[in-house]
Amino acid sequence: MFRDRPSAVKTIYLSLGSNLGDREANLRAAIERLAPLDVRVLRTSPVYETEPVDYTAQRWFLNLVVEAETGLFPMQLLSRIGKIELALGRIRTVAKGPRTIDIDILLYGQAVVRSATLEIPHPRMAERRFVLAPLADLAPGLRHPVTHQTVREMLDAAPAQIVRLIHS
Repeated sequence: MFRDRPSAVKTIYLSLGSNLGDREANLRAAIERLAPLDVRVLRTSPVYETEPVDYTAQRWFLNLVVEAETGLFPMQLLSRIGKIELALGRIRTVAKGPRTIDIDILLYGQAVVRSATLEIPHPRMAERRFVLAPLADLAPGLRHPVTHQTVREMLDAAPAQIVRLIHS
């Protein structure tokens, strides 16, 4: 089923967000496009509506987290999710600005990756309630491969941000 796969299939967690157009439809379309690109979705968190972080003069986001399996190497995975973002109309004009879809790799098994184009675990996940709340719905006891904190511990310590459950 998986093309170009490393020796083992990895469990991965992806964060998806949208604040342009039909936000829910954008999230659904992104999830549907994962399987043909060798990413098998196992579970999806509830959907949250969240206030923007950093660049706040924009519409609120819908966010969720997907637990999936892939045989892709991290850079292959990054390339394929980038193709999904482009296909769904993502245009990068303003840093942290509005977007039809944003897909971030949060975790890739217990791997730690540091390159010019990719950092895993996601370098700011512990600061982002919009990532941690849906991730905690799927895996509250999952440990960060560097800090060894659980997702629940990171969520409890994360900076304040309005994060409202809208679909369970």
